[in-house]
Amino acid sequence: MPSKEELSSKVKARLSVLSAHLAAPDCSSQNLSSTVLEPWCVSAQTVGSVGGSLTIVDERTGKTYEVPVSSEGTVKATDFKKITTGKNDKGLKIYDPGYLNTAPVRSSISYIDGDEGILRYRGYPIEELAESSTFLEVAYLLLYGNLPSEGQLADWEFAVSQHSAVPQGILDIIQSMPHDAHPMGVLVSAISALSVFHPDANPALRGQDLYRSKQVRDKQIARILGKAPTVAAAAYLRMAGRPPVLPSSTLSYAENFLYMLDSMGNRSYKPNPRLARVLDILFILHAEHEMNCSTAAARHLASGGVDVYTALAGAVGALYGPLHGGANEAVLKMLSEIGTVENIPEFIEGVKNRWLLVWRRLHYLMSILLRGSSIQMLISILG
Repeated sequence: MPSKEELSSKVKARLSVLSAHLAAPDCSSQNLSSTVLEPWCVSAQTVGSVGGSLTIVDERTGKTYEVPVSSEGTVKATDFKKITTGKNDKGLKIYDPGYLNTAPVRSSISYIDGDEGILRYRGYPIEELAESSTFLEVAYLLLYGNLPSEGQLADWEFAVSQHSAVPQGILDIIQSMPHDAHPMGVLVSAISALSVFHPDANPALRGQDLYRSKQVRDKQIARILGKAPTVAAAAYLRMAGRPPVLPSSTLSYAENFLYMLDSMGNRSYKPNPRLARVLDILFILHAEHEMNCSTAAARHLASGGVDVYTALAGAVGALYGPLHGGANEAVLKMLSEIGTVENIPEFIEGVKNRWLLVWRRLHYLMSILLRGSSIQMLISILG
């Protein structure tokens, strides 16, 4: 049992998160335009204005430059182009490998502070969403800026469900893969191939309104959310040497995924509700993590006007890497190697002596999970 001091510390930390959430701007639907999503629930609150100007003295030339600083505390990289040593100098360049201190986009979708264990979606603490919402509710929140009403949620769930089936050609492509192919490699190929089957989503074919029409965009969003579990399940089943299973229209999002994985085609199969809830929470926890490797890859591809499936295939390809999403796979392998509790001390010594790199594979999100209540919630659900 935790001590009173530990409980008090947790309560204070929880209250500070709630206070920051309550201090966010008004997020009522009346403040939203019906056609344009306005800035919503900015999570990273600042004290006072940090805007102004930056005075730079170039010791190479003795010249002084004034660079505007925005109210969010950012400067434009292009403003440094004017700092030159002469006509043959094209100006200063901002060198920032890995986006360690670069803000490529202004967004109020999410906020992460791994050191403090904070993750918020549209201003909502992740603990509240994981405890009280479903993944599709959270997806709606991330996409459209507000939690859906009962009617909006019903329409949203129906739209996603209606797009859960994939073309037979996609399943044929998956089945043609080697049985020992990595599921992520299969997933990249299958998602990329979807662009051929949906020409209205491909600007190179007929999808000229893809990035200009909200109606067209919304259709692709529902398609992707609906088809992703079906494609992922089929990729897993290929590795297991089993045929793909058609999705069910009567189950929840997480239940349907588990059904496709485990039902063996038995239409009366019912997934374990505890596992379905745990999976739903895991989907929520992984739904949005700011400008990570996958998000950056998708944005780069989409900026060229490619279809959404090619852009997402690039994002999945980035997730495949061992320094990004592949870190989760590395941790699962690590746990498998440990095997039992008795082997933990020996494994830790091995890490200290030979395999220190293993620990660097741990995903940044782990610091959030371990600090927050999400792990306890998952454990309590599993019983």
